[in-house]
Amino acid sequence: MMLQLTPVEVLAVLGGLFALVMVWRASAKATRRASEAARTSVRFMSLAGRVVVTAAAIVGVQWIVIKHPGNEGLLLAVLGVPALFASYTLTRALTVTAVDMPQQKKGRRR
Repeated sequence: MMLQLTPVEVLAVLGGLFALVMVWRASAKATRRASEAARTSVRFMSLAGRVVVTAAAIVGVQWIVIKHPGNEGLLLAVLGVPALFASYTLTRALTVTAVDMPQQKKGRRR
């Protein structure tokens, strides 16, 4: 039994396979983009949640120490330590550590 295909049938099969591959690639790219967007939003929400919880803990400890006065050293420590962490973070974020210079073409000058 021999399979007899016309050139039109062969081209139709090849075109169908090509279309199937293109649809598969497009869906893979869309899935990758959607998962990356989801990861980015989850990372942001996770970071925002940690920032809020940490800030609430710092404010809670500071509020307790301020409401119960009596130890000036403890009050300075409770107010000063978070300020040191904040100043360190801001200094690191706002300091330029490297300057990217455009690279010149290597070769002779004329």
